[in-house]
Formats: sequence, C-alpha cells, structure tokens
Amino acid sequence: MLRYLISRLLQGLALVLAVVVLNFVLVHAAPGDPVETIAGASGGMSPELMAQLRAQYGLDKSLPVQLGVYLGKVLQGDLGYSYFFNLPVTSMIAERVPATLLLVLSSVLLAFTVGTALGVLSSRNPNGLLSQFITVLSMVGFAAPVFWVGIMLVILFASVLPILPVSGMRSIDSSGKGLADIADVLHHLVLPTITLSLVYLAQYSRLARSSMLDVLGSDFIRTARAKGLAERLVLYKHALRNALLPVVTVLGLQFGNVLAGAILVETVFNWPGLGRLAFDSVLRRDYPTILGVLLFSSIVVIVMNQVTDLCYRLIDPRIKAS
Repeated sequence: MLRYLISRLLQGLALVLAVVVLNFVLVHAAPGDPVETIAGASGGMSPELMAQLRAQYGLDKSLPVQLGVYLGKVLQGDLGYSYFFNLPVTSMIAERVPATLLLVLSSVLLAFTVGTALGVLSSRNPNGLLSQFITVLSMVGFAAPVFWVGIMLVILFASVLPILPVSGMRSIDSSGKGLADIADVLHHLVLPTITLSLVYLAQYSRLARSSMLDVLGSDFIRTARAKGLAERLVLYKHALRNALLPVVTVLGLQFGNVLAGAILVETVFNWPGLGRLAFDSVLRRDYPTILGVLLFSSIVVIVMNQVTDLCYRLIDPRIKAS
C-alpha cells in the first residue's frame, strides 16, 4: 500500500507539472493583451507607460523565459500578483476557496446521495410507475443546461416565489458570526446547490439504476435470497455495495466537470467563489489569476482521482486483494 501511494503521488506531481506548462502556453496563446485591457479600463495610457507595465510584468520577454520564471515561482509557492486587483494570487484564491468548496461539495453530496437513492428505488420495480417517473425526471435533469436552470430559478424565486435569496452568499445585514450567519449562508446556498447538482443527480440516478439491475441478476444475489436473507439486507448490504463502483468512478472523474459548472453557477447567482474570480479574470486578461485558479482546480481534480482509487479498495475487496 505504501509503494502504491508513493507511486500515485509521483504520478500526480508529474501530471501537475504538465498541467502547469500546458495552461501557461494556452493562456498566453489566447488573443488579447493584459496591458491593453488595463489601459482601456483606466481610460487610456501612454505608450511609454504601457511599455513600462509590460517590463514590470515580464511580458516583454520571450514565452520560454516567461515560462521558466513562472515555474520557478510556482515551485516556491508564489503564484504572482494579479494584474487587475494588484493582490497576491495565493491570498485571493485562499479567500475564495471556502465558498467554492462549500458549493461544490454540497452539490456533489446532494447529487450522489439523492441520485443513488432514486436509482435504487427505480431498480426495485423497473417497470413500475415510480421507476418510469424517476426515469423521466432524470432525462429532464440530464438535458437541462446548468445556466438555464439557474436563470429559471432566479426568475422563479425573484418574482414569483420570493422565499429564497437569488444572489450573493450572505445578506447585507448579516453579522458574519454565530449560528445566525451559518443559517444565512445555508439559506443562500439552496438555489446554487440545486442548480449545480441537478444534471449530475440525473446521471447518478440512471447509472445507479443500471448498475443495480445488473447486480440484482447476479448469481450471488440469487444465492443470498435462496438462503432466506431479508430483501432489505440483500438489496442494501450485498447488491448496493457492488453497484456503487460505477457511480464512484463517475463521481471521481466528473469532479472536474462540477468545478467547471461552478463557474456558470457562481456567475448566475453572484456566488463569491473561484468560478466568479476565474470569469472576471478571463474578461480582464489577468494571466496570473487565471493560471492560479487553473492550477488549484487541477490539483483538486487530481487529488479526487487518487481518492477515487482508494475508495475502490474500500468498496471492492477484490481490488484490495489484487
């Protein structure tokens, strides 16, 4: 197990390095000039001052030189300063991480638990009305774009049913302390979480249903029923544990998609997380901030893939033995 963990750690570090290089090249190859964007936002700038800014940010050097300087700083834990906000990128990301993790983890938890539960209920009677209703509901959720769902919820709860907040993470009069602040954040979290989790909930529901139907037709399930075990024990102890493997696989692999979806959700609901920061940074050609957000997101995705592999070993004894 120790050799396995060390091997996976080395692979993860190599992958992070490759991602850093690729992100740097792609971001700098995109059209647009950060200095011209800053000049436009400030109402104009002399050519001499623009040249001075390019020299200050190192944009006057060749791309390989810029890449070498950036890699050296990243290895020291320095992600540079934001061109637009003039703040350390590390501190800006650290300030936004809690909001994004709260949104992403709550969405993943809701999608996984509710989606798996719906899939299990649907598999118990595949031809029943409940199963058909869950199937139709899953297809609708799978087909609905994330941004469209968010906009529809904003319209619904902003004008028709004004019972949930549709913008921000806290109320204007929030004290920021105590249980009242926690309740206020959770109140604001409802709509973004539902929006982000809906499409993945539908996927997990369909996948769990298909996997459960496949497992319920296996020989060991027929043997367990022949022994006289209770149906609940057969369903949740024997069948569900084996059926969870495909769902856990998709859960780990789609974590990056959830982060990408968070950009749209945070933009629609004005949620103060990394997605909103990335969106604003792209519009302003803020290279250090964009690269910092991409690096953090890549590390999170790689770590989740490693955790998924470890979860395999906990769920399936055959993988642990091999």
